[in-house]
Amino acid sequence: MILVTKKAPDFNASAVLSNGSIIDNFNLYKYLENKITVLFFWPLDFTFVCPTEIISLNQHFNSFQKRNVNLLGISCDSQFVHQAWRNTPINKGGIGHIKFMMISDITKNIQKSYGIEHPDLGIALRALFIIDKEKIIRHQLVNDLQFGRNINEIIRIIDALKHNEKYGDVCPAQWEKGKKSITPNSKGIINYLSNDINELY
Repeated sequence: MILVTKKAPDFNASAVLSNGSIIDNFNLYKYLENKITVLFFWPLDFTFVCPTEIISLNQHFNSFQKRNVNLLGISCDSQFVHQAWRNTPINKGGIGHIKFMMISDITKNIQKSYGIEHPDLGIALRALFIIDKEKIIRHQLVNDLQFGRNINEIIRIIDALKHNEKYGDVCPAQWEKGKKSITPNSKGIINYLSNDINELY
């Protein structure tokens, strides 16, 4: 299911907060708070690729925070399993005290509403959505279970989204913050390809 350009499906669920406590009344739309939000799914707690992604996201937490971006993670484990995984040291297979919220999708209704349920296993694929301030999904990434995501690429997409919102320019292939963007008209692309084509190599 392609959700880019569509409003993010809302949901209510239990969650483990960044301080380790549990709430039962988390609501996505209330949480968005006019901020860009990265909503990501992982298959299961206490597995193999999943902790590497969550720990990496946590290591980059300040990069998201300085961009005024929310981080929100979801799997189909219960809030109690999330809490136990969070309380397990990293050198024992846990994730430690991460700085962002963990949502419980134990009914699997959220992963179904986002169209990212594995067809055979009934768990979430490695999916990620960037939701803008208007609750519209602007970026969607879905990996199979075996492949972890690149956190720097997620940050790059956020920078591109914010650049477009601020200046109206579009961002070419290989674009990174500080590089040239394109005025979205025929003159703009001719100017870019005439002067900045080396940026594509």
